[in-house]
Amino acid sequence: MVKMKLFIFLFLIFIFLIGCAPKTSKYDSFALCLFEKDATMYGTEWCSHCKNQKSLFGSAFKHVNYVDCDIDRDECLRAGVNGYPTWIINGKPYEGEQPLDRLSRLTGCELPN
Repeated sequence: MVKMKLFIFLFLIFIFLIGCAPKTSKYDSFALCLFEKDATMYGTEWCSHCKNQKSLFGSAFKHVNYVDCDIDRDECLRAGVNGYPTWIINGKPYEGEQPLDRLSRLTGCELPN
């Protein structure tokens, strides 16, 4: 009986640890490359196009340079952001949702297969 309880306890710990393991995305390296190239997305939380853009990255979006213009209006004004989303890449603005393959071409970051 003690062995059974120990087994159940260890099994539950194993399941818990699996659930807590960091999730990776196939776009993690791509998003990290965008970060290293200083490509920045400017947007807001309420913007549906921004939500669409973020969803293309999935969980890898956490690696993207992102400025929320509702929180940091001054930075968005300095960057000359007129609409959402806007990407600034190599000092040049790209307005609207950008396909990942275009972001790849603009930055030289390799898009995974």
